[in-house]
Amino acid sequence: MQPNVDTRQKQLAAWCSLVLSFCRHRKLYTLDVLEAQESPIFNNKKIERKLSVEAIQIVFEELRKKGGFLHALAKRELESIVSKNGLVNSVFTLYELSNGDDTENEEFHGLEDWMLLRSLQALQAEGKAEVITVEDGKGVKFF
Repeated sequence: MQPNVDTRQKQLAAWCSLVLSFCRHRKLYTLDVLEAQESPIFNNKKIERKLSVEAIQIVFEELRKKGGFLHALAKRELESIVSKNGLVNSVFTLYELSNGDDTENEEFHGLEDWMLLRSLQALQAEGKAEVITVEDGKGVKFF
């Protein structure tokens, strides 16, 4: 990691963008430090270089500060599906979103409920959705 504060901020922004792109490409919604240390994003075996565990933790902490990458990708996908399919003011259960026929081709299809809920809570915090309790569990209304 760069010692200069300004350079380090730019470096962290680049790492965060790279990690999110990597996770999106590989359809990863979670990544732990030990996994990450051996993944191609942080470990270039051709040139025998890898980012230290400490540096990976710094990148992960920066991602966490920005809202985390656990739900960032799913949140983007949810916003996209709501907008492109005109689902504003529609109500869905978590099951319909993560396992329904209508979302089969979406990147978040099959996402675990706890992670989907975190994404929906992030949308709720932005005023774009409301997480509600329905008879068989949780649901969401999109705005």
